[in-house]
Amino acid sequence: AAIDAPALRTSFQEARNRARRAPAPPNQANALQQVVPCPQAAEAVPEQRQANGEYLPQPRTLCDYLADSIGDHLRRSFELRYYVLDSAQFGPDFRPAAGYTPLRMTHDKGRGSREILSSLIKVDFLHAQRHLSDSGGGARSEDLSRCLSRFYERNLEKHEEDYDAQRALYQSEALLNDHLERVFGPTLERLSHLGYPGLNNPKLLIKTALNPATILSSHDGARVHYAVGPEVGIDTQTTLPDRYNGLGFKNLIYMVVELLDAHARWLDIEENRPPLHLIFIEEPEAHLHAQLQQVFIRKVLDILDIPDEDAPHCTTQIVVSTHSPHVLFERGFQPIRYFRRVREAGVQRSEVLSMASFYETANDPNDPTDRTRDFLERYLRLTHCDLFFADAAILVEGNVERLLMPQMIAKVAPGLLSTYVSILEVGGAFGHRFKGLIEFLGLTTLIVTDIDSVMAPAAADPVAPDDEDDPDADPDLEEAAEDRAAVRGGRKACMANEPGALTSNQTLIQWLPGRSTIADLLNATVEQRIQVRTVASDALIRVSYQTSVNASWRGTTAAMVGRTLEEAFALENLAWCQDAARAEIRLRVRGCNKLSLEQIAQSLHRKIKSANFRKTDFALALLSQDPSAWTVPAYISEGLLWLEHEVVPHPPEIAAPPINAGAVA
Repeated sequence: AAIDAPALRTSFQEARNRARRAPAPPNQANALQQVVPCPQAAEAVPEQRQANGEYLPQPRTLCDYLADSIGDHLRRSFELRYYVLDSAQFGPDFRPAAGYTPLRMTHDKGRGSREILSSLIKVDFLHAQRHLSDSGGGARSEDLSRCLSRFYERNLEKHEEDYDAQRALYQSEALLNDHLERVFGPTLERLSHLGYPGLNNPKLLIKTALNPATILSSHDGARVHYAVGPEVGIDTQTTLPDRYNGLGFKNLIYMVVELLDAHARWLDIEENRPPLHLIFIEEPEAHLHAQLQQVFIRKVLDILDIPDEDAPHCTTQIVVSTHSPHVLFERGFQPIRYFRRVREAGVQRSEVLSMASFYETANDPNDPTDRTRDFLERYLRLTHCDLFFADAAILVEGNVERLLMPQMIAKVAPGLLSTYVSILEVGGAFGHRFKGLIEFLGLTTLIVTDIDSVMAPAAADPVAPDDEDDPDADPDLEEAAEDRAAVRGGRKACMANEPGALTSNQTLIQWLPGRSTIADLLNATVEQRIQVRTVASDALIRVSYQTSVNASWRGTTAAMVGRTLEEAFALENLAWCQDAARAEIRLRVRGCNKLSLEQIAQSLHRKIKSANFRKTDFALALLSQDPSAWTVPAYISEGLLWLEHEVVPHPPEIAAPPINAGAVA
């Protein structure tokens, strides 16, 4: 869009000056009487007032001036300009080279830029259904019979050339005429005795007028039915009208017919057909369950396939806008275009990112064994991840955190319930593989993981060895599997207060805070656990893991650090967990009343890391308890409060309403 800035500025200033010179009401007492109630005006005009509450005439700002639909200032002040882009001047991320100025498209043989563009590209739209009561042509709730009638009228074999259809209609017409003559004969005979002056007593007849075009175009001429039961023949099968089928299947058939219709109309252009055909499909997931969403996006290009030598010249391109992870990951990473919201004060805009560029750089070029890209693609497809549609993400350690996180959010950060937060179960051994994707999406993220303390290996090595994960293996999110891998690597799980202990958690080592010893992790500041933004569109990331907390038991208080979520929960809810009434959560230590705080901590550590402890059973049992009776572990609570502060919009300052607010609203 282009604009004559000086002319726009002048016209706006003139309108604003007229508004400022508008006479004020004679007095505040009768100001309300001079305002005519109008709900539409209250919605269209933003609330403007001075400190004393007096209404201010519009426009006061340039936005008010352009938003005036009566004056149509937006259309009159802007124009569309078209440019020819040189693909050689753009990089793989579709960003132009420095100093590149595109060539403006000019008129050609009396055709404007818009006409030239239309001769090159034909664009069709398949809009999403907005209202279930839509009855106009083109709405997805439209009767399928009407939809197919329109398709027949536009594209299928014309009735003038179908002599078989003409013969069948002639025979049907003769039989129907005989029937009508028998039914209406007595009545028409009586009417013939009335006579009519000057017309020599005309005789009334009723004859059919069957036309193949009108049969299909008529609402009741031909209807779609669904055959149910075994396929035993068209005359013996049980059928139901299309209105008795569900919205999902009906919507799927509707979209397929509309796509075929648009494709056929493009192919039917005989002269000067645009060489490119583009169809935009808006949110095809409406009324489609997950399986149908996948079927549609998987088969949409096959539906329009032209299996002959003309296929390269008859291929339609599809652009799908969606909020469905089932649609998104059916085609893989490369076709995705992600609209990332840009955080700028007072500006609403998005930056378009091509996932193809991320696909090319996801693996470490210096590590030929790095298969992060394949891992992410498989994981996101298998879990139907909604990461691309979220306001924020929470990466959790395992199944226990995933089950308990919604309840913990409701307890300590209820503001997050009004936002779209994606909870991903990734495990500490695999969380760091999401680093590149999170940074690419610019997503605010909280990582909730375990400190996973292990004994230092026998050789004096300050850095713990890798977990030796199979790069081709799918993530095993059970913490017991991670412990077994640590043992195979020469590291045995230990309590977090063990001198010289290391962490086996690769997320803490390779991502945030980038520390390998437990002492360094416990001493890391909050700032060191946060990856801050360099620019407004960068990702903001914080990691939360177990830290030192005060645990109390029978009058004794000491600083303790849990190794896992279960240990941290037991230490911070020690008296509650050791109550015999809470035996089902399986954190009660036998003979606890005779043990010291240190002994209970050691017993809890052995109990939780044993193979007999079922972590999922613990989570399910905890969910059956009164949530107000237990405390969320401090490291999770702090992380959720941070995320709530970063994601949830802060409420605006409440000011006194204008004196005429009631009358206007």
